[in-house]
Amino acid sequence: MADVAEPEGRKIIVAVDDGEESTYALQWCLRNIVSSSETSSGARDTLVLVYARPTPPLFSAMDGTDNGREHHLFGTEIDFVPDFQVPTKTGVLFSEEITASLDKYSRDLADSVMEKAQNICKNHSNVKVEVKVTIGDARDVICTTVDRIKADILVMGSHGYGFIKRAFIGSVSDYCSKNAKCPVIIVKRPAV
Repeated sequence: MADVAEPEGRKIIVAVDDGEESTYALQWCLRNIVSSSETSSGARDTLVLVYARPTPPLFSAMDGTDNGREHHLFGTEIDFVPDFQVPTKTGVLFSEEITASLDKYSRDLADSVMEKAQNICKNHSNVKVEVKVTIGDARDVICTTVDRIKADILVMGSHGYGFIKRAFIGSVSDYCSKNAKCPVIIVKRPAV
């Protein structure tokens, strides 16, 4: 007898970070989208928890010291600057020890965020939970993951930035609502 494939449910991405807004959005999704999705076909939705770890840009030492060892430049948008090329943006140069410490902190934070998100999901047996931690700008990571897994829905929290703050630092949810290739639900946390 041929194996019968399990019916496939929706692929729901929830963008998570260390903020209360994304935690609320995940809880909202589980209450309002996943819980209401139980079907007679037996299809289980897949909830993909996505976390974007920022990565510090790299460049080689330009003054000839350190024999080409890489250093990290924080606070810039420069991915790699070859020797003899002057960066157009400024940042702070750190040693390898400091960047290793910052990388460890970033990994630990990602682990903590994902552990918290998985704990929130553990009582929902009607959904399959997957975890994706990717390095990069949150906007790009989220939209690329939507494309890659062909998501049906993207759920994310809103920090509630005002017009001025959004203009200066940008809004991940605003970007994703305009660029993700699936419906986007932006969940705003009620004022306490």
